[in-house]
Amino acid sequence: MNHKNHLAKILMYSLCVFGVFSCAKKEEQKPLHPKVEKLKLPPGFVAEHIYSPGENDQGSWVAMTFDDKGRMITADQYGGLYRLTIPAIGSDSLAPKVEKLVVGNETGGKLGMGYAQGLLYAFNSVYVMVNHRGNDEFEKTTGMYRIQDSNGDDQYDKVEMIKLFSGDPGEHGPHSMILSPDGQSIYISAGNHVDVPEMDSYRLPNVWDRDNLFPEIKDPRGHANNRMAPGGWIAKTDPEGKSWELFAAGFRNEFDIAFNENGDLFTYDSDMEWDFGMPWYRPTRICYVPSGAEFGWRTGNQKWSPNYPDNLPAALNIGQGSPTNVMFGTNSNFPDKYKKALYTFDWSFGIIYATTLTPEGGYYDAKAEEFISGSPLPLTDGEFGPDGSMYFLTGGRRLESDLYRVYYDGDEAAGTVSKQTLTEEHNIRRKLEAYHSGGPKAGAIEEAWPYLGHEDRFVQYAARVAVEHQPISEWKAKALAEEDPNVAIQAAIAIARHGDASDATPLLDKLTSIDYGSLDEKGKQNILRAIELTLFRFENSSKASFPKVIDYLNPNYPSGNNNLDRELAKLLSYTGAPDAVSKTIALLDNAKDDENYQKTFTSSSDLIMRNPQYGMDIANMLANVPPAQQTYLAVVLGGAEKGWTPELHDKYFTWIRNAFNYKGGRSYVGFVDRARKMALSHVASSEMAKYDEMSGAALLTGNGNDIVQSDIQPEGPGRRWTLEEAEPLVENLSGRDYVKGKAMYAATLCQSCHTMQGEGGIIGPDLTQLGTRFSPKDILDAIINPSKVISDQYAATALVLNDGNSVVGRVTNEDDANYYVSQNPFAPETIRTVPKSSVSAVKTSDVSIMLPGMINRLNEEELKDLMAYLVSGGNPDSPVFQEGTSNSED
Repeated sequence: MNHKNHLAKILMYSLCVFGVFSCAKKEEQKPLHPKVEKLKLPPGFVAEHIYSPGENDQGSWVAMTFDDKGRMITADQYGGLYRLTIPAIGSDSLAPKVEKLVVGNETGGKLGMGYAQGLLYAFNSVYVMVNHRGNDEFEKTTGMYRIQDSNGDDQYDKVEMIKLFSGDPGEHGPHSMILSPDGQSIYISAGNHVDVPEMDSYRLPNVWDRDNLFPEIKDPRGHANNRMAPGGWIAKTDPEGKSWELFAAGFRNEFDIAFNENGDLFTYDSDMEWDFGMPWYRPTRICYVPSGAEFGWRTGNQKWSPNYPDNLPAALNIGQGSPTNVMFGTNSNFPDKYKKALYTFDWSFGIIYATTLTPEGGYYDAKAEEFISGSPLPLTDGEFGPDGSMYFLTGGRRLESDLYRVYYDGDEAAGTVSKQTLTEEHNIRRKLEAYHSGGPKAGAIEEAWPYLGHEDRFVQYAARVAVEHQPISEWKAKALAEEDPNVAIQAAIAIARHGDASDATPLLDKLTSIDYGSLDEKGKQNILRAIELTLFRFENSSKASFPKVIDYLNPNYPSGNNNLDRELAKLLSYTGAPDAVSKTIALLDNAKDDENYQKTFTSSSDLIMRNPQYGMDIANMLANVPPAQQTYLAVVLGGAEKGWTPELHDKYFTWIRNAFNYKGGRSYVGFVDRARKMALSHVASSEMAKYDEMSGAALLTGNGNDIVQSDIQPEGPGRRWTLEEAEPLVENLSGRDYVKGKAMYAATLCQSCHTMQGEGGIIGPDLTQLGTRFSPKDILDAIINPSKVISDQYAATALVLNDGNSVVGRVTNEDDANYYVSQNPFAPETIRTVPKSSVSAVKTSDVSIMLPGMINRLNEEELKDLMAYLVSGGNPDSPVFQEGTSNSED
């Protein structure tokens, strides 16, 4: 028996989806490209691998567009532009003609144009969104550029700078560009590390602020700490870039945007994955983006709740991931359902989602399915080509890059796309949006005012923005005299955003005169937000009204509703209500999370086995997820200054100590520690040491961002180990350190999945006898190249469902009716039941859950100690831990 293959079978635990490939009959006899085999596609669709730029030293491609001759233009993230002539479907060869574009006057090895994160062919030009700090290699800095062929030689000799962007762009910089529905303008999307440039006009009034009384904690690891409101943004400009209008903002890092057949705009936004498990974490989400929209991104823990009326909610929460491309299938040759779909790309987990959007009220109802998936499949950009096929790229961050084509070759006829029948609310909203641009307009107040109380949230939002575009002197008195509570609340929000300090008292008088008990849940959420905005915007002048606010809110807290209790706790703590702390402490230990709060289309457990790099982090977190409602209340208490007693402090700091046992995102520990330190600043100096110890100070590293590791951790420096580099180190393993070897075994996560000497995880095989069967070289090969061979015993399975989605995990059992699937290697006892009647196909993975870079943290001596521990089977008396002995190669 080949002992190396046998070892690989023992060590490997499969991770990602192998996939199901549905192709036309004429393609069935052709051998599939290995990179196509891994793709899961709907029935009737065919995928082709067109090109691998990395194999030709052409970098990692992240953007594409098609020119007027049907040729594709692409961009290397850290290099130049390329133009491809792609063979037609059915050609004998798929190899495209590829040329590197020489742009402008490239001399002395300098690049004429490149480092693009977005490309658009329009107006007989290629618009290039550069994301770069100008240097000797490429002098252009971050901004929007236009390249043209001025002499008809089919080369781009003219370079024009349209607009430079400031900030700290990087991968959160300016991104994609698309044509407006009328073909006369260009829309631009930009992430939250780009400053909003001065605009000629603003559909979202430029009065944004942090607008959050939640005790501020910026990201403990420093991410985006200097990025202020309004975050990522979308703007419109003319072909020459002479006039600019801000269309929407409040995103984190929306990478791409797309218009549907109705001329409505959509995007796919992300949140900070380090915040996973925190109450302010918002899943990646598909957003419908109407005129003047705000989506509430703020730095650190200041992100707005999607319930706040002054921002808009997601059309669909997808789940964890890293959004990239967004496009509609309008120009595809796909069947009707897919021709009308919105396609959104997730880079992290290799999934293209197809979402059907149906007008509902003033917004859209969204229903998604998994259209294409594979692993690894780091999706970057995509377009529908002139032939109606979907073209998409993988790559980014210097990863291996590939170009694919997907077309339909099934039995259904190609679909047609016509404008959808819009609802009455949708048409009302559009009518109101006419007042969002062009300055103040006569009749705007009369038109918009009644809709401030409309039950449809998007209509209500559009009406308020329309009012805000009119001079406040024309509507402030009307707002304060308004008798309809729902209209008055929206008008109060508008005053808080546009008024001055003199408005604080009359505004709070008005709000506290409204019968809180008569409001429904939405109305209560809205009035609490209106009060918060007033207190935030008029910090000093509102203090005189604190007693009135306390008297108004205190009888309603706690409410038994998590969303309302968050706001009530925050407002009562901020205003110094005497019993705010005691009431909140009473909730702290027992508050339960709402199961359906920000419910996602893709559950986190379904992602674990799709990507070994990110999946293991998710698995670790899901094994012990923090209680979000309790964490929110704990941060509120961290900022509370009044109402404390020794007993309440004891309860609070004990809760904090216990909170360090949970596993959140990378910043979880740091956020809890910052709340802890805020609370400590409010205790008497004589009690500081006591509560510092009680709250878990000894558990934390010096910066408070991590739990102190009681065991030995790698010192490094590590390297990207190859078998050729590592093999000579293990030829002689005598005199190694058992204690350090065992510590490296734990630090590289081997212990999480494998048993050694009766200790460790149970999802992989026992490694105690490893060294008696295999040589150190074979063990190294299996660690460094974990996916060479995978045993059926430890393989993951993809259950492809009838609806096109898939469940990935390890099938631990099955009966006549169900499959039983374990998806989390850190919680293998958690089993998901999948009815066999819902499964259309079953496939086995060809990628190991064992990370290929697990030993890359280790230096040479640490690697030797780890290998000695593996060879010894965890036996401290093994000869490898004695001086003057050597290991055998048998």
